[in-house]
Amino acid sequence: MRNRYLDLLRAAAVVRVVVYHVTGLAALTILLPAMSVMFALAGSLMAASVDRFGVSAIGRRMRRLLPSLWGVMALFLPVMLATGLGWDWRILFWAAPFIDPPANGFGLAALSANWYLRDFLWFVALSPVVLPIFRRFPLPTLAAPFVLLIATELKLVTIDNYVLRDIGMYFGAWMLGFAHHDGMLRRLTWRRLVPLAAVLAVAGAAWIITHPGPRGYDLNDIRIGNALWSAAFVLIALGLAPDSLPWLSRRPRLDRVVTLLNSRALTIYLWHVPIIVGVGWVALHYGWPQTGALAISVKLAVVLAGVALAVMAFGWIEDVAAKRRPQLFPGLVPAKRLLPDPPRLAYPALAALEPAEERRGQARGQVTEEVLVSRGQEAQVAALRA
Repeated sequence: MRNRYLDLLRAAAVVRVVVYHVTGLAALTILLPAMSVMFALAGSLMAASVDRFGVSAIGRRMRRLLPSLWGVMALFLPVMLATGLGWDWRILFWAAPFIDPPANGFGLAALSANWYLRDFLWFVALSPVVLPIFRRFPLPTLAAPFVLLIATELKLVTIDNYVLRDIGMYFGAWMLGFAHHDGMLRRLTWRRLVPLAAVLAVAGAAWIITHPGPRGYDLNDIRIGNALWSAAFVLIALGLAPDSLPWLSRRPRLDRVVTLLNSRALTIYLWHVPIIVGVGWVALHYGWPQTGALAISVKLAVVLAGVALAVMAFGWIEDVAAKRRPQLFPGLVPAKRLLPDPPRLAYPALAALEPAEERRGQARGQVTEEVLVSRGQEAQVAALRA
């Protein structure tokens, strides 16, 4: 059974990513460190998948992830090749971007957020190896990415490989997902969990305040502060997670929106940046204002409309990849509207007669059984009752 709290958390993270990329509000990165939350939730799901399927969980996860990317590249790759992108064998990595494939022009900016898929693929591939080590040595394994991050950011070691740098940045959150799946966070009482999170949050906040980036306190520019603050957020968000959200089921409209956002999270992530870049290009070309509350509000509305169109056009790929029946907007149409009401509910007068008919049918069945038993045909009686 799905945990609707985790679904709500993922939906909030997806919305936050889109709104942040449109508005650039640094405060959003502090209020909800969405990327770490998404990696933590994915780590929890991946741990469950490894427990169930072993190493083959890698292929299963990639099968659900990559087709949506292929849908994007079916449009962008021919355009990039036609507009001057030279042939390079690394282009093949657009099929599975374990490294950053080449891009040009509009595609270079539109596909810039695909670093998330690159890290996701590496974390998926590492999980069957790291998960047993984590379970045997949880604290040292969990601390390793943070040590790597601090060492690289303080120039104690020099690492040019962006995958290793992002392992230091986000793999700690992924392993907090492991801890959530294994129940380690739940076994920590709030008297231990809250002080631990508080220490990480204070350390992260101190680093953020004393090391502002080029955009101020935007956590994307402050990697150590981001990792510490995000770890504290994930500890609280997952460590104190409720088993269910009964209030959400009492709000069917919001519940259906949460279902939609979870069913189309990958489509929204892949397409929202190209739409933002396209809207910005059009605004620049026609000289429309791009700053100020009104301009940003209009831009956000246009982007959300574009994302809705992308969900309609390409969201079905996620259904096919997950072996679900393709739907236009999953969850938005209540299940009770998909089937007509039974006639007995539509015609109360007929419904009132139904019990009498049922009683007569039961009486006829009882007579039939008595006749068969009297003839020694107990097998037929058993078949009749079945």
